[in-house]
Amino acid sequence: MLNLTDITVRLGDRTIIDGASANLPPRGRIGLIGRNGAGKSTLLKTITGEIEADGGSIDMPRGSRIGYIAQEAPGGTATPFETVLAADGERAALMVESETCHDPHRLAEVHERLIAIDAHSAPSRAARILVGLGFDEEAQHRALETFSGGWRMRVALAALLFSAPDLLMLDEPSNHLDLEAVLWLEDFLKSYPATILLVSHERDFLNNVVNSILHLSGGKLALYAGGYDAFERQRAERQAQIASARAKQQAERERLQDYVARNSARASTAKQAQSRAKALARMQPIAELIDDPSLSFDFPNPEEMRPPLITLDLASVGYGDTPVLSRLNLRFDPDERMALLGRNGNGKTTLARLLAAQLTPMEGEMNASGKMRVGYFTQYQVEELDATETPLEHMTSLMKDAKPTAVRAHLGRFGFSGSKATTQVGKLSGGERARLALALITRDAPHMLILDEPTNHLDVDAREALIQALNAYTGAVVIVSHDRHMLEMTADRLVLVDQGLAQEFDGSIDDYIAFVLAKDPASAAGGGKKAGTTKAPNKKDQRRAAAEAREKGQGMRKRAQKAEAELERLNKSLSAIERAMFDPASADAQLAKMKMSELMTHRADIQSKVEAAEAAWLEASEALEAMVE
Repeated sequence: MLNLTDITVRLGDRTIIDGASANLPPRGRIGLIGRNGAGKSTLLKTITGEIEADGGSIDMPRGSRIGYIAQEAPGGTATPFETVLAADGERAALMVESETCHDPHRLAEVHERLIAIDAHSAPSRAARILVGLGFDEEAQHRALETFSGGWRMRVALAALLFSAPDLLMLDEPSNHLDLEAVLWLEDFLKSYPATILLVSHERDFLNNVVNSILHLSGGKLALYAGGYDAFERQRAERQAQIASARAKQQAERERLQDYVARNSARASTAKQAQSRAKALARMQPIAELIDDPSLSFDFPNPEEMRPPLITLDLASVGYGDTPVLSRLNLRFDPDERMALLGRNGNGKTTLARLLAAQLTPMEGEMNASGKMRVGYFTQYQVEELDATETPLEHMTSLMKDAKPTAVRAHLGRFGFSGSKATTQVGKLSGGERARLALALITRDAPHMLILDEPTNHLDVDAREALIQALNAYTGAVVIVSHDRHMLEMTADRLVLVDQGLAQEFDGSIDDYIAFVLAKDPASAAGGGKKAGTTKAPNKKDQRRAAAEAREKGQGMRKRAQKAEAELERLNKSLSAIERAMFDPASADAQLAKMKMSELMTHRADIQSKVEAAEAAWLEASEALEAMVE
């Protein structure tokens, strides 16, 4: 379907894609992945012809239609429904001609073609796509200019899907979607009848949609069979092979260098030494795996604070005189790990702003500790960074009383050390700007982090690093995200924001996905039971029981977290010891000085501690599970 041969693309004096080749299977669903700045969007634009390649060729069957979403959101007085219908240019032209044509023979051809392309079902297909992406009947017929940029980008996506091109290219299509719309899009793409080339950094989305992974790294392309998890396994094996080959090559290089140094001066061995010197010169170095600083997230831990951090008692919040959420009864403790679920526009951001003290309750009460500090992240903060200033200047302006060393140290937690700290923001990638925004909001070690879609600019590896950093952070976390993997790995409490309420969702992320796919709104608040089948329990009793359960589980949760942190620490120590045993050159200096017998004794001691920590973690986890049951 699509053959890329030796594609080279240069932007200015920088080579983005360097002799890349790949043969993509017909009707394949291919996930295009790579680190931020690797050139994924550049490759898509080269395929469409928007960017001209400096070398190589792109081959597709003649007459193939390529679909690629526009970077600018549609606007004006047209409605989403009209915009989507107009995306099928052939149908639109034929419909006009059917109204104006007076030649009976041509008119017959027009109607025959309209039947062939199933033109008369187009309105219902357009409506189904718009509904799937979150547009109800009323919203489908409003002017585009009344929607926000994010919703207008959804219209652009709907129009692209409706046009049904032979090669459908999507660049981060879930960035403007909520989880519900992402689930619909997954289902749509799994049954798409033509070829898909999809850029995404969401591992669950990739696992559920694609059947091949096209990895762009170092300007080269490599095609892997299977979804993202299969790619990860294959990449790990490949990295292990590279590391092994590099170690062997280094040993061979040292052996040859030693032979040349010892034998060059001797007449009897000079010829052999010269031959080995030539072999040494021909030896091409194997690329070393790069330790990327863009994977650096390290949130400073706050001092301990007594629970609760925040309580909401029958609180209402909204804008002007209009409440968005009412009867809020929630409690947030210092070790909170909460995810806010629900469609965009239902009030997740409104609740987040209330917790961040950007909004005040219209009714009811909100009680928060006066000493509590909150770090609130939104995409707007990323977009509003001053492009002419450096990370160091941004941080210095906020940490006015801090010493320069403290400012630089905090920037270093997020990968901004050395020259990166003095690079203008305008020259940073989207992922780097997101890391800077996270660094800015955590400068004073907040007790609570509120993160509203923190992953939109992060690639898969950076998202994994963020998850690990959040799990190591000792403060409270409230997160809004459509990335299921992020929610599964960070949240142990779910709150569904829907129909003007914010209520506990009794279940896991998988349970919530099943609930969404079942399309049973009545079961949301009841944890799966249909409304009206049981008598609603007393709200005060519910709150009291929930508070007692949290207090009971808090100690056990801390035990589990402590055991997990200890287990992680011990495993790192174990890895360091094993590195010293089998690869002394790369080992810690102190461990490298130890004898093999000492290392083996030390390893046995750490291993026994690992087993004890595993047992403690398992015991605490089982106790927590028993409480949930």
